[in-house]
Amino acid sequence: ENPEAPPFVKTFINWGAGPRASQYLIIGAKTLAALNGRFTPTIADVKRVAKLVIQHRIQISFSAEAEGETQEKIINRLIKNIEGQIK
Repeated sequence: ENPEAPPFVKTFINWGAGPRASQYLIIGAKTLAALNGRFTPTIADVKRVAKLVIQHRIQISFSAEAEGETQEKIINRLIKNIEGQIK
C-alpha cells in the first residue's frame, strides 16, 4: 500500500497496476506520438492510452462496486488528481 496514494485509491482499489503498466504507458504514448508524426509523446498521449493500459490491471474493491464506481471512473479520477499535482 502506497502511503502517498489519494484516499479514494486506498478505498476503491484492492490490487493496483504494477511496473509493467508504467512501461506500457510509455510505449503506448510513444507509439501514439509516432503515429501522429511526432518524435516525443505528450501528456495528452499518456492520458489517451491510460485507460486502455490500466483498466484490466487493477482490481476494484467491494466498496467501489457498492458505490457504483467502475475501473474507468477510478482511472479518470486518478488522472484528474495527477493533473492537479502537475499544475
